[in-house]
Parts: sequence; C-alpha cells; structure tokens
Amino acid sequence: MDSAGPSPLPEAPDSRPPAHLPENALMLKVVVAGPFAVGKTTFVSAVSEIQSRHTEELMTQAGALVDDLEGVDAKTHTTVGTDFGRLTLDDRLVLYMFGSPGQKRFRVLWDDIVSGALGILVLVDTGRLDAAFEVMDMVEAAGLPYVVGVNHFPASPVHSPDDVRAALDLPAGTPVVGLDARDRDACLDALITMTQHVLSPLEMV
Repeated sequence: MDSAGPSPLPEAPDSRPPAHLPENALMLKVVVAGPFAVGKTTFVSAVSEIQSRHTEELMTQAGALVDDLEGVDAKTHTTVGTDFGRLTLDDRLVLYMFGSPGQKRFRVLWDDIVSGALGILVLVDTGRLDAAFEVMDMVEAAGLPYVVGVNHFPASPVHSPDDVRAALDLPAGTPVVGLDARDRDACLDALITMTQHVLSPLEMV
C-alpha cells in the first residue's frame, strides 16, 4: 500500500545506555555544526547516552583578538577540537555525533570531521543569523543532506521555519526545526528528523 510519507522511527529512547549495541545495527556518523556559541556542545551533552567527550578550553584575551564575540561576550569556554556522543535510536540505528568547533581558526578540522558522515544538523540562533552564513556555505560544499535546528535563546526573536529558510536562502524543502539544546527530548526530535531526512531517499526508514 502506498505511503503518504516516510515511515516514522520508533519512539525516542530513554536516557539509559544499552548494555551492549545491537549486533545488526546500522551505525551512522552525523555532524552537529553551527557558528560559535550556538549550543553545539550543550546539544551533544544533553542527548548523548554515554558520557560525552569534549575538547573545550578556557577562552583567553589573545583569542578575543581574532574571534568574533559579538552577542556572546559572556562565553568563557570554547571547543577547540570536537565534541563526541552516541545515541541508540532503536535496534536498527546508532548515531555517533561529532560536534564541530564554531570559531574560524579551528575550521581546518572541518574536512576531517565531516569525512564519512551521512548528514549534518546545523544549529543556528535567530539573534545572530548572519553568523550562520559561512557555516552554511561549508555545509553545502560538503554535499551532505542537512537539517537546520533553531536553538531558542531567550533574547532572540522568534521566526517561523519559512522565515528562517528564506533568511538563510535554504533550498525548498530543507527541514527547519525548533529546539532547546538543553532539553533532551527536543534534541532527540531534531536528530530523528535529520535521520529521516538522510535515510528516506535511501528507503531505509
């Protein structure tokens, strides 16, 4: 029987890591990208079923001379390598998440981080959408399917998905989802949307 759309993935798992990974699970590498201070480390920490790994360092005055801190002057730490986490969606899918650093001086790591990935979740802040343009260029150059996640900050304006899609000049049909990077359920929903977007053309969901 014809289906009106991709079959939904099972309900989101709980936060407890499985005792062991399913033997026949499909293991996917996904990238969590976005501009500086948009919530990538927070996102990976919130959703990972294992203790997430981070390469964060204290920001220095020397770094302030080369980094764009407009709108994020309260930030004290920054990712200098990558964040890493794991999420088992069900007995079929295990996601390995790699968070990319947001500062321009660490973008030399980008090619290594996206190598072997099947998709990208791009986090943006509607209060600093202009900061996302360079990242979006890199994402599109990578040639991977992606979903845009709008991380809601209290001081940032609220825009509809269509408005965000238009502001970032995204291709029609690019999924745009709202989330709070501190909320595990919201992060799960975003990853499920991205997984469906990546695998549906392959008829794997």
